[in-house]
Amino acid sequence: MTEVPLISLFDALLADLDGVVYAGPHAIPGAVGSLQQLAGLGIGLGYVTNNASRTPAQVAAHLRELGAPAEDNQVVSSSQAAAELLSSMLPAGAKVLITGSPALAQEIELVGLTPVSGQDEDPVAVVQGFNPEIGWKDLAEASYVVSAGALWVATNTDRTIPQARGIAPGNGALVAAVAAATGQTPLVAGKPEAPLFHTAAKRLAADRPLVVGDRLDTDILGGNNAGFATVAVLTGVDTKTTILAARTAERPDYIIGELSDLHRPYPAVDNNDGSYRCGDATAHAEGDTVRVQGREDDLNAWRAACAAWWAAVPETAEARLPRLEWRTQ
Repeated sequence: MTEVPLISLFDALLADLDGVVYAGPHAIPGAVGSLQQLAGLGIGLGYVTNNASRTPAQVAAHLRELGAPAEDNQVVSSSQAAAELLSSMLPAGAKVLITGSPALAQEIELVGLTPVSGQDEDPVAVVQGFNPEIGWKDLAEASYVVSAGALWVATNTDRTIPQARGIAPGNGALVAAVAAATGQTPLVAGKPEAPLFHTAAKRLAADRPLVVGDRLDTDILGGNNAGFATVAVLTGVDTKTTILAARTAERPDYIIGELSDLHRPYPAVDNNDGSYRCGDATAHAEGDTVRVQGREDDLNAWRAACAAWWAAVPETAEARLPRLEWRTQ
């Protein structure tokens, strides 16, 4: 076990929001206090979000209401990334159909493009971002424009979004509806693409940032794509089981139960001839089975199981879940 808290090994934390800091309008227990401690440790803090329904300023204001430290420029959003991508591909003033929120339209305007709301305004591009107010007519309008040959950019393709009452459809589910109607595939601007993370790190002048997220397919894959260390937190979408099954590109460097675990030493995982020990738990892989000596409710047992399975299957492009055998003494 390291003698210092996990977070002290890094110079900045790049945190996802939905499922990490809050679920819906409410903070996840312990998250705000964990973020507040960073300033006293001299560790930078940035927020990297795929949710394009609000402006970075609105997101920062919400974080401050919850008690979390947040300046407007600490928030890097997929709506900003989408606007930058479109501005690099279109001439100034080009018309872009907004299938999303007013916040997304504002980002499009800030880069010198013209947001419009219908096909009759002759848009040359469509940008699609999450907005809980989106309805069938909005998706149909986007489909008409995309089918006519317009450039199509999605802020992100998160299939789900954590809410206070559970897991709800995310922007990816809405993008899938337009894709099904048109047979087209959008360019994706936000996570898991690396630029969003590089932008956040650059703003903090961070050389050794740690990316924390609850989703393997966006947060962890994106952090890995950026070349940064990654930690999966179990307060949102992905679970101990889905993390164990993760394909190679989506495997995190660390697994924690909640953000407060960042301020504790991280237990070492030791390999003794194929038997992996973490804390009091051990695991080893035989074929498609991982045998675990430990309690199923002990996170160290899952850390050991991940180490054993990932060593046995170092390269996989698809999620693969082993059969688990639990033994306790």
